[in-house]
Amino acid sequence: MEANVRFTHQALVEKSKAGDRNAQYQLYGLYVDAMFNVAMRMLTVREDAEDVLQESFVEAFKKLDSFRFESTFGAWLKRIVINRSINHLKAKRLLFSSLENEGEPEEEEIVEIDQLEIEKIKVGLGQLPEGYRQIITLYLIEGYDHVEIGEILGISTSTSKSQYHRAKKKLIQIVNEL
Repeated sequence: MEANVRFTHQALVEKSKAGDRNAQYQLYGLYVDAMFNVAMRMLTVREDAEDVLQESFVEAFKKLDSFRFESTFGAWLKRIVINRSINHLKAKRLLFSSLENEGEPEEEEIVEIDQLEIEKIKVGLGQLPEGYRQIITLYLIEGYDHVEIGEILGISTSTSKSQYHRAKKKLIQIVNEL
């Protein structure tokens, strides 16, 4: 069944490349909810997420000829949504004022974040500074590694790691105070 789904998605992408508006609408329908969730996790403001989502789909359909099936269409689209979200945040000047590496993270008490209550984590994520929330979202929720995060944010891998450790420490502190 999964192969059929992949074939169907591939066929929709090919038809969309050829300018078939119905196929584009079907692709949009398949991915809009998941991509909205990605944008919301990055931006947290519904209107901003909706704007970025629409811009992302427009960009994706304009650049569809560059999609080569080296990844799934969903993964390719997700990268566009994340990049658009980051650009949106940069435009609003909500990123870290400095992403300079200040050295390796200190040893910290190991706490499994997934053991904390989900609701407290959601509240805690909402209270994190924007840059910290980005790192946590990209690493823990979206599943990117530090090399990929570095490429996405234009920072070094070690900066991504140190910012992630600071963000995680801050999130744990917030959640423990709730």
